[in-house]
Amino acid sequence: MPNANVLNQKKAKVAEIVELLKGSTAGVLVDYSGITVEDDTKLRKELREAGVRYFVEKNTLLKLAMNETGYEGLTGVLNGTTAIAVSDDETAAARILGKYAEDHENFKLKAGYIGSEVFDAAGVMALSKIPSKNDLLAQLVGSLQGPIQKLAATLAAVADSKEGEAA
Repeated sequence: MPNANVLNQKKAKVAEIVELLKGSTAGVLVDYSGITVEDDTKLRKELREAGVRYFVEKNTLLKLAMNETGYEGLTGVLNGTTAIAVSDDETAAARILGKYAEDHENFKLKAGYIGSEVFDAAGVMALSKIPSKNDLLAQLVGSLQGPIQKLAATLAAVADSKEGEAA
């Protein structure tokens, strides 16, 4: 029988993970085995700068938290070494971890979620190819700016030609 103090600590840890999962928009589970401490430090720094919370937790505690938050679809991948990255940005964790997985063969994506939608490793890799929200907004502004500039140039040419005719 487990010690009551240890059991209470585990319950508190599960409650903390549940709150973190509920407060996040997206998350990614990875198998981090085989990466060096130096690579892990660089990865953690990049994730931290993007506002992604990345941590390693026991699979049993993650499984309890996943079941409590409605992410039962993710519990099937909770074996071996598991780290989880959660974020308010829908694609930040997938984008960073997907790029990292492409560059490091031992680092593997397991699964992920956005909102209530659960994705397998292939789905997370597909999400990793989506540009960030800011990049998409910049592309939209750029695509809108071209026709507006052409319209302004055309109107200016018409105005100049009218001035030339009046003279």
